[in-house]
Amino acid sequence: MLNYAGAFVGVNIGSDIYDLPSAAYVVAILKAHQIGHVRLYNANAHMLEALSNTGIEVIVGVPNEQLLRIGRSPSVAAAWINNNVISYIPSTNITAIAVGSQVLTTIPKIAPVLIPAMNYLHNALVAANLNFRVKISAPQSMDIIPRPFPPSTAAFNSSWNSTIYQLLQFLRNTNSSYMLNAYPYYGYTKGDGIFPIEYALFRSLPSVKQIVDPNTLFHYNSMFDAMVDATYYSIAAFNFDNIPVIVTETGWPSFGGADEPDATAENAESYNTNLIRRVLNDSGPPSQPKIAINTYIYELLNEDKRDGPTSVKNWGVFYSNGSTVYPLSFSGSGQSTGNSLAVFCVAKDGADTDKLQAGLNWACGQGQANCTAIQAGRPCFLPNNLKSHASYAYNDYYQKMHNAGGTCDFDGTAMVTAEDPTQISFQFVPTFFQVMDHVYMQEVPTHQAALDGVHLRQKQLHLWVPLEQAQTF
Repeated sequence: MLNYAGAFVGVNIGSDIYDLPSAAYVVAILKAHQIGHVRLYNANAHMLEALSNTGIEVIVGVPNEQLLRIGRSPSVAAAWINNNVISYIPSTNITAIAVGSQVLTTIPKIAPVLIPAMNYLHNALVAANLNFRVKISAPQSMDIIPRPFPPSTAAFNSSWNSTIYQLLQFLRNTNSSYMLNAYPYYGYTKGDGIFPIEYALFRSLPSVKQIVDPNTLFHYNSMFDAMVDATYYSIAAFNFDNIPVIVTETGWPSFGGADEPDATAENAESYNTNLIRRVLNDSGPPSQPKIAINTYIYELLNEDKRDGPTSVKNWGVFYSNGSTVYPLSFSGSGQSTGNSLAVFCVAKDGADTDKLQAGLNWACGQGQANCTAIQAGRPCFLPNNLKSHASYAYNDYYQKMHNAGGTCDFDGTAMVTAEDPTQISFQFVPTFFQVMDHVYMQEVPTHQAALDGVHLRQKQLHLWVPLEQAQTF
């Protein structure tokens, strides 16, 4: 999830969460872990605003339920581009639009409007002179390739030949990528033991178990590579080339029901760690070794509102409170995320003073925050205002309790930030001291007035003078 000069690994961000964190909180997670690429399933205004001025590259999604109107009306498509792309560029670094999600295999009845929708959206980008900056594609499932192994004989479902041909033609004409959702978890669990789990998890196989395409004699060290190659061969069957494949979804669930024994945190950690290491080696699958496989992990946060088996709720790398589901080496170097998320909880600017006071009282009381430092005469008493005191108390509570489910809300008066509130800039005031026969003046931070002494400087001479021995003029 680091932004490398070559290949990159990003994350998908879903929102089917009961205790949905704020957009600022999500962006704080991204910043803390140097995640440079994200995919949104819609064009959520709060997320797009929170991502502004971060440099993070963003894929915005057109939800399936919006496709019909966009695919039937150029003006609706132009309005969508204006509201969800033009309004945020350039401060939000939108680089692509994902039109629908697995439309051909999940909602085939609206497939006829997929290509018109892509064309109308592209025309709107051309009119705004953004077509070179923002690319358009349409994520498709591996299910569109009925027999993906061996990769060399893979082909798209022939019932979709016309639509797929138009899709590939659009991608070639606009220099866009084919967006693929590839899940070795399902390839393995639905494979009835055809392939070993090591193959699904990027683990090495003994020579007697090597997976080889009998037609090309290419060796496949992972099901992931085989799925990507099957897609390249399927594209080639339509006589198209130079269309790179980008994996817009892949991952492994960390928990499942009794009938989902392979959905474990150990397997999820293994899959995603090995995936990141594999993608960042900057190479492609056997048939396209020079085309790196840019990939987005599914997903950033567990989505506990999702319907279906237990596993569908547990694909996230993080819980909604920001703690990690399992340690993950984002850089592929072995340095894991642990639970060292550098996010802080502070009072919002302009928050209602009565609510702030109530939040401060609760944090220092029932919330069991340690508020000693903001008492009169203590190091964090100054600046002596409600917002500063509330920020200190809120953050003390949050740092202790967020792993146990504590939130940063306080009746809407709090927000998360990547900036440490203990490092805020204090106002400086000129302070005069008389020491023996000399008067010294120093710009002293107001919060230092609570200290026991002042560090004074005269030329190269540093004097430590207790306040009670200095006279302030």
